[in-house]
Formats: sequence, C-alpha cells, structure tokens
Amino acid sequence: MNTILETHSLTKKFGTITAVNDLSFSLCRSSITALLGGNGAGKTTTLSMLLGLLRPSSGEISLFGKDFVKDRFPVLGRMNFSSPYVDLPQRLTVGENLLVYAKLYGVVYPKERIQQVAKSFRLEKLLDQRLRRLSSGQKTRVSLAKSLINEPEFLLLDEPTASLDPDTTVWIREFLQEYRDQRGATILFASHDMREVELLCDEALLMKEGKLVEKGSPQGLLDKYQRSNLEEVFLQVNRKGME
Repeated sequence: MNTILETHSLTKKFGTITAVNDLSFSLCRSSITALLGGNGAGKTTTLSMLLGLLRPSSGEISLFGKDFVKDRFPVLGRMNFSSPYVDLPQRLTVGENLLVYAKLYGVVYPKERIQQVAKSFRLEKLLDQRLRRLSSGQKTRVSLAKSLINEPEFLLLDEPTASLDPDTTVWIREFLQEYRDQRGATILFASHDMREVELLCDEALLMKEGKLVEKGSPQGLLDKYQRSNLEEVFLQVNRKGME
C-alpha cells in the first residue's frame, strides 16, 4: 500500500509547553486510523498541524509526496476536515453552507454535488433551514457532508459521531467504510469511542503528553495487552507510570 502521509519528529511548542513531542508516524492509502489520547494528549494540535492551521515548531510533514510545512496549497484541495466542535456559519442555511464550501474547493458542478451529499447524509429536507435551528446531531451530519463536498482523498475527522443517536452512528460508520473502499481515501480521526475504533479502524495511534506511546491494529493491541476490549487497553496505556 502506498504511503500518503508521513510525519517525522513533529513537534509543537507553545512557549514552555510542548503540546506535541517528536511525533513520527505514517498512513497508508485507503486506511482508516484512529488518533487516541486523553485530554491534553496533543490530538487536536496534531490535527491542526496536519490541516495547515498550525506551523510545527520543528519536524516534517509529507502529504501526497509534498512538503506540507513549506507548501501546503498544492494538496489542500485533496483533503477535508470535519468536527462538531467547529461551527459552520449559523445564519446561513444548510444549502448555503454547502455551496460556500463547494465553491471554495472548486467543485465543478456544485449544485449537483450538494444534492449528492445531501442525499447521502439525509439532509434533503434541511437544505433551506438555517444552521442555528438544527439539533446538534443534524449539525454533525451537515459538518460531515461539508467534509466530503470535494470528494477528498485524505479526510480528517474529530469525533465524527458525536451527538448522533446509535442508529445514525452505525450508519455513518458504514458510510465511511464504503467511502474509503470506493474512493480509496485515507481517513484519520480522533475519537473517545473505543468500540467505534475497534469496528472501524485498521490501526490506532495512542498519544500521551504529546508523544506517541503505542500503535497497532485494534486486534493486535488487544492481544498484546491481553484485554477484552480497546477501552481497557487505552486505560492501561494511559495510566502507565501513574501508579
């Protein structure tokens, strides 16, 4: 499998605080990987650097064979991002929001693409509603639809099923797997739902205090730590050194 993302000794400091410390990992094309860690582990800072929102203090990011730190613009159109914690314009309707992002990403037939993602995420009846009037679960679906508007090859997701009911969560999980298979896309997502990671991911990366402390397939981690579920593995790794 081709490697599409590589980080080498990626580090981000905010004054005297090191949020991400010497982080090195790679992602293969058509893989789904979870980025795990407790609060303050460095997940959000890592995602922000991979999106080009934060410049690393040191280290390298190679995305699609390009130096993403020095010149991110050639590859930005091939990626996208979704987070229920990042608000889209609340005064715009769902359709207006999707149209804005379709044009930003240079989608050739924006209206047709909006209809496609609206159907995929069951948003047809919400296109004319202002975002501020939607429920948190509906807003999460709009954010996911926005993240796929340009049919990205690299998709970053922060808590992709937050605020969704169990039935919709299963449906979104199956949708992401199908999208990966059809598009050959690579997906990296941060999640606190360990069951979701077990069902969805090829690999999990565990961060603690800004460092990568463990990685492997969900089943491989279960076998290594002789645990029955990934939540127990996460707790054991996260508490190591605290006894």
